[in-house]
Amino acid sequence: MAAASGRLPGRLPGGLFVGLCTLDVIQLVDHVPGPDEKLTAREQIVAAGGPAANAAATFAHLGGAATLLTALGSHPLGVAVAADLGSLDVTVVDLAADSVEPPAVSSVLVTASSGDRAVASTNATGYRLAPPEHLDALVAACDIVELDGHHMELAVAAARAARAADRPVVLDGGSWKPGTEKLLPLIDVAVCSDDFRPPGTSAPTHTLRFLRDHGVGWAAISRGGRSVLWQGPEDTGTVEVPVVTVADTLGAGDVLHGALTHRLAVQGVLTTEGFVEALRGATAVASRACATFGTRAWMREE
Repeated sequence: MAAASGRLPGRLPGGLFVGLCTLDVIQLVDHVPGPDEKLTAREQIVAAGGPAANAAATFAHLGGAATLLTALGSHPLGVAVAADLGSLDVTVVDLAADSVEPPAVSSVLVTASSGDRAVASTNATGYRLAPPEHLDALVAACDIVELDGHHMELAVAAARAARAADRPVVLDGGSWKPGTEKLLPLIDVAVCSDDFRPPGTSAPTHTLRFLRDHGVGWAAISRGGRSVLWQGPEDTGTVEVPVVTVADTLGAGDVLHGALTHRLAVQGVLTTEGFVEALRGATAVASRACATFGTRAWMREE
């Protein structure tokens, strides 16, 4: 794994987050409504969301300097999303600044009794983002790069720039996406959900083997409340997930990745002990996030 760049004393660890940003409309409900059913939500949250955006917000909250490379546009909803991220100390580089179309909107229903969520979103289907001319400078200015696999052309370009600049690259593998096979040889650390299933795989152990065979040195599979499976160049193991009363699982994986990326940026050179410790710390942060409704309340309670 590439080592994080040498930081000057007192400088915050810097992370570049590349991927999806949405406007999340989150409703806390007693149950998911059926056909033609109307119900009144218990609570509502409207906030910036998306894997890369939530990870960047977590990184910033934990004491890092986070930059998000994404698409928002000049539509009023996009402006609101950018303002929300700015209030969280996330610097946004908007590659769709001239677009007047609204950003992707995620409609989320969270069931109060279980914390389970149902999500509908267009994700990144509305944009094809070309890498910016100053991509190399953005990468050189950070200590670590995190990708969520959305905006795949941009993700591959950022990973290549990171490899050239000797910056470690972390992949948030939420699901297998077209083009992921081009990305994997450029990834140092991949932490994937149990839903991430490469072609020909049917179990987490198969996924870990696939990642290793495609050049990923460090990998892990998150499985909700069950233990995280991990593998390194010379060892494998598990990390237990702290037990909490779950209020909302929305964004838990994003928080996990933001916290992990922050810990890896602080560590610099990665070792087996350091990787396991980073996973353990990140799962603790993600568990705290699951104990509150929405993707931000856990930050206010710390």
